[in-house]
Amino acid sequence: MAVVAGGTGHRIAVADVVRQLEAVLESRGFSAPRAATCARLFAEASVDGVSSHGLNRFPRFIGQVDRGIVRHDREPAAVASFAAWERWDGQLGPGNLNALASTQRAMALAQTHGLGLVALANTNHWMRGGSYGWHAAERGMALIAWTNTLPNMPPWGGTSPRLGNNPLVVAVPHGDAPVVLDMAMSQFSYGRMETHASRGEALPQPGGFDSEGRLTSDPAAILQSQRTLPMGSWKGAGLALVLDLLAAMLSDGRATVDIGARPEESGVSQVFIAIDVARANGPTRLVQRVLDDLMTDIPVDPTQPVRHPGEQVRRARAENLREGVPVDVDVWRTIGELLR
Repeated sequence: MAVVAGGTGHRIAVADVVRQLEAVLESRGFSAPRAATCARLFAEASVDGVSSHGLNRFPRFIGQVDRGIVRHDREPAAVASFAAWERWDGQLGPGNLNALASTQRAMALAQTHGLGLVALANTNHWMRGGSYGWHAAERGMALIAWTNTLPNMPPWGGTSPRLGNNPLVVAVPHGDAPVVLDMAMSQFSYGRMETHASRGEALPQPGGFDSEGRLTSDPAAILQSQRTLPMGSWKGAGLALVLDLLAAMLSDGRATVDIGARPEESGVSQVFIAIDVARANGPTRLVQRVLDDLMTDIPVDPTQPVRHPGEQVRRARAENLREGVPVDVDVWRTIGELLR
């Protein structure tokens, strides 16, 4: 297996990463096609610079498979249809495979109706939500998708986790340069805080409160207190609440309060809305005009040009496809030890 020394660690050829993950998944009973897709989704997250929800998350995912939390052989089942809106049961299958299937189904509905909505109950963590936005946008469709989570964020003015940080994805197609927003309702995702904590690094700005209620940039202190800061303060807390309500309502699934009663996070609710924007007049010209205007702004830091959601991903993808996937040596060793 080709391992190349990198500036901040080690790099491994993408094909080698995918093969290793596939082997681990097949050793857990995944069929070859499902193992290939699941491995690709994990690898692509790291290729795109989101290792917290890619390779770094893979050992935890396998642990849930081993404990029966994630049921490797389960696929989404249709529950109800209301024309352009469908309800599906994820049957506690692998979250990334369920989310990809739901995205593809929403896109198929959008081809017929102009807009398609799939509400998915009883599924698992979707790993990197942006994967599904990129999947739709690269095929010419817009996507709005979100998931609820276990309670991991206090309501505004509160001190204990009652809300999920309920990640939201909004993707707008634009040729090979789509605009893809992928964000949690907390200032920083738990995955990013865990990555910073493992490296002993502070967050670039305050992301939550320590156990004494002091605002802090120390990710370990925030992880311990579970008092992460909602993005936009009360606005993020409010948005987290309504996303949770809609996910549970539309899917007839669990809300965050119900997920928190389970031994560990599982059985979450998700929504995928695909829009066939090709039916609109000149969407490509509109997107380019808006982006051109953004790029004329004067940056605060001359060394950091103005950018829009998706630009950083494209740069990371190009570099990592060329030079190999950056890996944490300890994480890669753990993945190797998972092979049965």
